[in-house]
Amino acid sequence: MNFELGDDQQAIKRTAREFLSQRYRPEVVRELAGEGRGFSEAQWDEVAALGWPGLAVPEEHGGLGLGAIELVVIQEELGYALAPTPLLSSVAASLLLIAAGSEAQRARWLPGLASGELRGAVAVWDEDAGWAPDGSDVRLADDGTLSATKIAVADGAGAAVLVVAGAGGEHYLVEGDAPGVAISPVPVLDPTRKLYKLVLDRVPAERLAGGDAGGAPGATAVERAYAAILTAVAAESVGVAQRAMEMAVAYAKDRKQFDRPIGAYQAVAHRCAQMLLEVEGARSLTYGAAWAIDHDPASAVRAASMAKAYAGDAAYRVSASALQVHGGIGFTWEHDLHFFLKRATANAHAFGDSRWHRERVVALAR
Repeated sequence: MNFELGDDQQAIKRTAREFLSQRYRPEVVRELAGEGRGFSEAQWDEVAALGWPGLAVPEEHGGLGLGAIELVVIQEELGYALAPTPLLSSVAASLLLIAAGSEAQRARWLPGLASGELRGAVAVWDEDAGWAPDGSDVRLADDGTLSATKIAVADGAGAAVLVVAGAGGEHYLVEGDAPGVAISPVPVLDPTRKLYKLVLDRVPAERLAGGDAGGAPGATAVERAYAAILTAVAAESVGVAQRAMEMAVAYAKDRKQFDRPIGAYQAVAHRCAQMLLEVEGARSLTYGAAWAIDHDPASAVRAASMAKAYAGDAAYRVSASALQVHGGIGFTWEHDLHFFLKRATANAHAFGDSRWHRERVVALAR
């Protein structure tokens, strides 16, 4: 197992860092956080021009046909820049379509998703139930329609296709502009990623029925798709934690008390060292999960839950600790650090919180 990035992966990382640092400066992120959808179509077009929406889409459907490691590389940089973009939501919908869609469904939707002409979103969380991709009670009616209420649907507005989780691990395709679809914004902790409530009232839907085990013992194609989604979220949390740590270290070098930088005092130095320990631990688990998805599918599901649980907790702890290093200024609205803390907190709960995934790791180890 080699965790060093290859030349092409290094190039992807450099391109992503340069592009995102130019397009999503802190003042731009702050401005977008106060807007309706949290991003502009012009920004999305630039992201699409890089080919990122089609990163994991097979070449025969217009994508780049790359693996989980390349996805993780880009997601880490997105977290580092705190980029408010619907890319993760659209990629998640594509991954589930690839895993469980029929040939006709893939042919219809994947080319548009890969090019960025269309966007997708995933609706998992039932209004009256906990998070679980197989824990919903939503079922397709005999007339082929779907009625449900889903909450915490990231980037639901403007999505051309919605992948809706149902009972027994079933997933359904719903067109975003179909009659009976109502999407409304909800208050969010993290203003850089908008969430929506999705209400379906007898909406025509298609079952995703093309998935199979794909030769991976103990893991279905859908489970492996969720493993990739979880690992992508974990990678974004790693990027958030890395940036928060760098902000804290820079401040500790610059801020002085009693004519000495505060980083010279053990209480601050030890706090920064602990941040580094947690960031590197989260990064190792995340890249390990990505490697497993690409090369050892049998262990991918468990590795993804491990990465999601640790990276989610680590990003929150590192961001909160960075805020403490900044002292009083870190608590102000004018400082940008609170955006990173909010994204870290939101990511820790997206697609299952750390407690849920730790319990899952234990269950999968039996």
